Amino acid sequence: MSCSQVRHGQAHARQWFAVRVKSNRERVTADQLAGKALEVFLPMFKTYRKCRSGRNVLSTPLFAGYVFCRFDPRERLPVLTVPGVVHIVGFGNSPEPIEAEEIERVVTLTTSRLQVTPFPHPPVGKRIQIQHGPLRGVEGIVLAHDGEDKLVVSVSLLQRSIAVAVERDWIDGHTAA
Repeated sequence: MSCSQVRHGQAHARQWFAVRVKSNRERVTADQLAGKALEVFLPMFKTYRKCRSGRNVLSTPLFAGYVFCRFDPRERLPVLTVPGVVHIVGFGNSPEPIEAEEIERVVTLTTSRLQVTPFPHPPVGKRIQIQHGPLRGVEGIVLAHDGEDKLVVSVSLLQRSIAVAVERDWIDGHTAA
């Protein structure tokens, strides 16, 4: 589940897919997929829960109910036979790959050490590219939310998004191509 696994794939025929998993089984299923020598990406974020002794920090999946897995779609049986896997996201019986650039953006946000959170899928808007700071080169949509500027990055196939607070000076006003 490391960043290098995401950025440096081995086989050209292997693509990223969203794998729907049973509720609250993302980690266990990701571990079992990785145990079959498959590339797995399970982006997480920190949440805080009050308890009697104070606050507990929990690591929670950014895309609840989904694990990202890279494999050759012609060889999907090893994925489908893992306990906890419900199905591979697609149309009918045909798995639909996720754009590699979308996975790259999610990896960049989750490895930036900035606080990333789930975000409602935004409406179509103006895309920008971050020019400075730890997210330099990442494209997304900047929205004002709760008094902050947030960079929103989406996984279109899932119609799910994540957001991270960005500084105004990281953006120099040029739109992405």
